[in-house]
Amino acid sequence: MSIITLSDVRREIGAAVILDEVTLSVAAGERIGLVGPNGAGKTTLLKMVAGLESPDQGRVQHAKGLRINLLAQESAQDPELLNSPTLIEAVIGGAAEIVSLAAVLREMELDGRAGSTEYADARTKFDAADGYALEDRVGAALRGLGFPTARHSEAPARLSGGEQTRVALARLVIADPDLLLLDEPTNHLDIQAIEWLEGALRARNGALIVASHDRAFLDAVIDRVWEVRAHHVTRFRGDYSAYAKQRGAADEGDERDADRREKEIERERELIQTYRSHRKYAKMHEHERRLAAIEPVVRERKAISLSIAAEGAGRGPAEPLRLSEASIGYREPAQVEITRARSLALRRGERVGIVGPNGAGKSTLLKTIAGLLPVLDGNVEIAGGVVPGYLAQVRAAGLHGATVLEALRTAVPVEVSEARAHLAKFLFRGDAVGKEVAVLSGGERSRLELAILGLMPANLLLLDEPTNHLDIDACESLERFLLDGERTLLVVSHDRRLLERICTSLWVVEDGVVAAFDGGYTAWREAVASGWTTRSADSLVAGRLGAPGALTTHATVTTKAQPKVAAPFAKKSAAPKPERLSKEQARRRRSAIEADLERHGLRKGHLELAMLDPNVIASYTELAKVASELADVTAALQQAEEAWLVLEGEVAK
Repeated sequence: MSIITLSDVRREIGAAVILDEVTLSVAAGERIGLVGPNGAGKTTLLKMVAGLESPDQGRVQHAKGLRINLLAQESAQDPELLNSPTLIEAVIGGAAEIVSLAAVLREMELDGRAGSTEYADARTKFDAADGYALEDRVGAALRGLGFPTARHSEAPARLSGGEQTRVALARLVIADPDLLLLDEPTNHLDIQAIEWLEGALRARNGALIVASHDRAFLDAVIDRVWEVRAHHVTRFRGDYSAYAKQRGAADEGDERDADRREKEIERERELIQTYRSHRKYAKMHEHERRLAAIEPVVRERKAISLSIAAEGAGRGPAEPLRLSEASIGYREPAQVEITRARSLALRRGERVGIVGPNGAGKSTLLKTIAGLLPVLDGNVEIAGGVVPGYLAQVRAAGLHGATVLEALRTAVPVEVSEARAHLAKFLFRGDAVGKEVAVLSGGERSRLELAILGLMPANLLLLDEPTNHLDIDACESLERFLLDGERTLLVVSHDRRLLERICTSLWVVEDGVVAAFDGGYTAWREAVASGWTTRSADSLVAGRLGAPGALTTHATVTTKAQPKVAAPFAKKSAAPKPERLSKEQARRRRSAIEADLERHGLRKGHLELAMLDPNVIASYTELAKVASELADVTAALQQAEEAWLVLEGEVAK
């Protein structure tokens, strides 16, 4: 049974045709992925389905009583959400029907009508909607989307735009409409939150239409694909991977057909010329009619080709980068350590992915390696002969030149013809090279920066979320570029398909520690499920280096150090040198360790009380979460105690 029907829909914006002759239907429970190039009309289609825009031609029909919710890619948040006093209440507001039923049941109970037929009917509906578990589901949704329990009492209005979008997403999941429309829902999510959302969407019975460039996400949640291309929508069965195979086969067929028609056109033109030269005008006109009947060859634009190899950098040294007891963070306005790397090394030709939760310090780590931030303590050592190329996640500045062509030639001095040929491979063709840099979209800006980076003589690429704003074709072409050549690569990304295809190992940033994982994305997630943590990995490294226990992180680091750039490497041991501490050094270290002891001790006490809470005991999920955190805090407390004993022993010497 169809819940939405689009019949011969046409949508225009100004003089531009966005969608034309679109006829589609959505069945109850169907899960559809919207794919296509940026600007093809995916967001416009979602808005028409949601009833926020009307077609210029045709009809969009909804089933009677259909409940639809849309999470827009970039939009102002719901005032009701922003005006809520807490995150919990903001998300619960999405389940208006359950909240209303709960109020009705309370009113009937207070009025003494708990034995009435009306009460029994309302109670049946409330139970069917799993109303008693609503608060548990709201808490789980917020935690799954990156808001720990301690933040659930915060006001939504004080959150960042990305955080507000995540709260809106939690609200929609809890609302559980008949049709859920999502426009790039993974944009503000880290890997753990994306995986939680996948599970929540798979558990839904309602229909789903989602526009996304995240191929792994699409594979996990959809069973149909709508491809928006050249103003039309084509339907495909299966997940994204199945669609990609079908699209590849169709493209090969189109290419063969285009080749055949080009040969026919050329033959007809030759015959027309021959008959004209022989003054056989009847025959000439006959072949002119045949030529007019042949469909013109319009080849689709190919995906971006990033095959240009930068020259001048060379392969670089065998070990381009090494981090030793490196404290990563900020010095202004106050010195704050975000994460710490005990001992990490990058070998020539390695392609390493940097992963971890939002806010853990991934971008800060990459900026420190790029030399944009000073290391707070320890060593970040860049070998001689290393030429880094850095692509920032936030690209608000750094492009010089009024137009696309000028920006490229300012960054890399090349001839105009060579610059045009290179930019064409990034879909800047014809007049597009004269487009002003100031008005470029996010995807266009990303393509231009990648075009410039492709010409740079870099042998160490430092890329921060390089697939942001790129459509799927561009993402896949970027992968081919990164696999080509012998450049060494460090890439921060939430794109699991890119991480799995490109990276053979990972640096995981979490819980104040950067730890190496020898394996790809899938192997890492399997290891995490089996108990692997950055702390446990760091403890093993500490044991090999003979360091006294695992890292202890602090909110503030007072030891001053300058960033080390070696040529090829500074002559320093990766492990800290044993030294006699001054009284001031001992006092500072003792103060930091005692702060850890107090913090972990208080938290352990709270968790032990939580283990006795009937609400926690009654919830398997909550009990498992509290027990897991208690084990981690107990281990951290023990490590802090050991560090205190080591310090006391050093002072006593």
